Amino acid sequence: MIREIRPLLRGSTYAGALFAYCGALASIPLLPFALLPVLAWGSAPEGVQIVLALLVWAALIGVVGLARTTRRVLIACARRLLRVPLPDPVAARQSASSPGTGPVPAVPFGADRWRTPVWLLLHVALGWTGAMVSGALILAALTLPVGWFRAEAGLSLFGWSVRVAGGWGSWAVALGCVLLAAAVCVVVTNALRWLAPRLLGPSSAEQLALAAERELRLAERNRLAHELHDSIGHTLTAATIQAAVAGEVLSADPVAARAALRSIEESARAALEDLDYVLGVLREEKAETAPTRTLADLPELLDRLRHAGAVVEPELSGELSQVQGTLSRAAYRILQEGLTNALRHGTDGPIEVRVTVAPDGLELSVVNRTGTGTGTGIGTGPGAFPTSGHGLPGLAERVRLLHGEIEAGPDGPQHWRLAVRLPVRLSA
Repeated sequence: MIREIRPLLRGSTYAGALFAYCGALASIPLLPFALLPVLAWGSAPEGVQIVLALLVWAALIGVVGLARTTRRVLIACARRLLRVPLPDPVAARQSASSPGTGPVPAVPFGADRWRTPVWLLLHVALGWTGAMVSGALILAALTLPVGWFRAEAGLSLFGWSVRVAGGWGSWAVALGCVLLAAAVCVVVTNALRWLAPRLLGPSSAEQLALAAERELRLAERNRLAHELHDSIGHTLTAATIQAAVAGEVLSADPVAARAALRSIEESARAALEDLDYVLGVLREEKAETAPTRTLADLPELLDRLRHAGAVVEPELSGELSQVQGTLSRAAYRILQEGLTNALRHGTDGPIEVRVTVAPDGLELSVVNRTGTGTGTGIGTGPGAFPTSGHGLPGLAERVRLLHGEIEAGPDGPQHWRLAVRLPVRLSA
């Protein structure tokens, strides 16, 4: 019993009924336009005129529902008054694509546009029905208690008559009318709550677009995680080595110490730019400028490694400037991660860096000494760095998204080799 009465006591029930009644009131300005065909066809029977007016009125209401603004307003009001969790409508857009995620399906402008007019018609119909029935019941509740002062009171509605002889019976019937009016509000609100997700909720095309957007956001966050790992990891590794070099040669070679400190400053500034951009995106704020490290920045990266005391032997062939966009940025990050691992886990000896630009592919390789003959390449150098274990898996995922190939492992008894091949389409 309490479960049945509880909805009558909730404010959300009457907020939903108010939403329905407001829909009925909003349709009144269209009524004069619906009467114009009736006035033009005045010789028609009365029943035909009524049906014609109702059909034209319904058509005008449906036309209003075709506007995208109407749908947005209805969704906002339904969230507020019906307490139904509805997402904002997906705007029509051209299909887009993201590397590794595929194209985003476009939402046609007219996809399932009939759903909003149907909702609006049902909304108005429920609003008028609920308003008339609950209004009649409230009127009865105010009228019947008159029998307390008179001999008899009665009410006749749609051929249904109630007569009360007076006394406490009239008050009981009045209370029943009030409860019935409240029950009408419950029915109207529940009907709208049931209809809202089905007619105002996202259509199949919109659900597909929303899922694609979530996939793109996830892919973007994964990309940012890789960028942050590569940039900060490389900077901290190089800065630690450069600080050690500066400390050792501070007295004997102040010029080399100052060069190492300048390299630390430059590396830290570049890493701070990357960090600021990533944090701005993760906070959903608009970052000022996105850091764009490409193969054009490779010489600067190699110079920073030389300042850290590493011996780097680059072998560059082909026109690096022809590799642009996402591929160039990814190639830079792959080489950066490979060089960082070489600094962390390698021993004394040159680091061989090879970049080959061919018409059908881009080949990258980093080879360094491990010094133990075990071929692990992990933690073998003096002062080895701890590792998170995310470097090579992150590289493999990045290469997979670009439809490339990656090999990482021992290259002889005392060397470790990272080799990556990426398909490339050179710019004109």
